Amino acid sequence: MKYKTILNSIKDFFVRLTDVLVPIVSAALLLGIIFGSNAPFVGNVYNNISELLNLIGPDGILGLVAIIIILAYLKK
Repeated sequence: MKYKTILNSIKDFFVRLTDVLVPIVSAALLLGIIFGSNAPFVGNVYNNISELLNLIGPDGILGLVAIIIILAYLKK
């Protein structure tokens, strides 16, 4: 029973962490698209996501679809 409580508290921590980080990353991506990758903090997030999209598939379409699916799952 104690393990179940510990695992639930760890799960709650990661859910709350995700609830905080998803809007921050989304805002950084939006600002990177608007202002370019030269802005501080925004540039690192924007460059990392664009590299990830380039690795996943041609023109990043596959990566974009994967990110949309992940965000839709997190929104539930």
